[in-house]
Amino acid sequence: MKLGLIGLGKMGMNMVERLVSGGHEVVAYARTPATVQQAVAKGAEGASSLQDLVNRLESPRIVWLMVPSGKATDETLEAVAAMLEKGDILIDGGNTFYKDSIRHAAFLKELGIAFLDIGTSGGIWGLKVGYCMMAGGEQEIYEKVFPILKTMAPEDGCKLVGPNGAGHFVKMVHNGIEYAMLQAYAEGFEIMNGKKEFNLDLQAISHLWNQGSVVRSWLLELAESAFEKEPGLESIRGYVEDSGEGRWTVAEAIEQNIPAPVITTSLLQRFRSRQEESFSAKMIAALRNEFGGHAVKKHD
Repeated sequence: MKLGLIGLGKMGMNMVERLVSGGHEVVAYARTPATVQQAVAKGAEGASSLQDLVNRLESPRIVWLMVPSGKATDETLEAVAAMLEKGDILIDGGNTFYKDSIRHAAFLKELGIAFLDIGTSGGIWGLKVGYCMMAGGEQEIYEKVFPILKTMAPEDGCKLVGPNGAGHFVKMVHNGIEYAMLQAYAEGFEIMNGKKEFNLDLQAISHLWNQGSVVRSWLLELAESAFEKEPGLESIRGYVEDSGEGRWTVAEAIEQNIPAPVITTSLLQRFRSRQEESFSAKMIAALRNEFGGHAVKKHD
């Protein structure tokens, strides 16, 4: 099949390569011409603009967006929609907030353009092992693009999970769970790292736990790889960003009155990682000194 792909970041570029190697024709576009040329080197057809990309596709067109969520997705989707025709298909494979995807679907429906929101998981490893793809939209449209999804995903790695919005909703919750899993591993390994008298080999333990343990996972494989590169992780600053899905998952839990303490705490711990020094910790230390005379550590 032939499709246009807009957005050539780490995932977008790898998706181009996987699609081309799977026999599909890809017209690729990014704002930076040099990035487009990288995609051309991988076998894609380069486009110089959004209009050029659309012109290089025959109706019914398939256009796949892999751009940052929020304003960038809104603006790109609206710009491309103005260039498409009735019967064309637009796919958003980024991490868009699911309520925005519901809005996008309604906007495109008025123009006669079909829409799929496809939550895509796999990171930089997707090129090698494939992407897990969670789609929201109509069954008929999903089936039309299924050959593309089959190439991108491992076996049983793509599914229509519900109507428009459902794909990005399921991906949002997926990432909320990921926050909690990462936090649990991080806390456990910090406890082991702190037991200096045992001189524990964290890389070896990561490997061990993946041999039949109930906590075995791909994340543990990645932990083993990270510890192999740098056993003490000395060069890495303990600053953890969040891309939005964790916040949206917590907000959704609150909206539904569903307790989600583990995911919520894992999100708040990311905020804590960004503080050079916590004012709240200072206050606790000061209050403990006031009521109990407990020692307070002072800056030099």
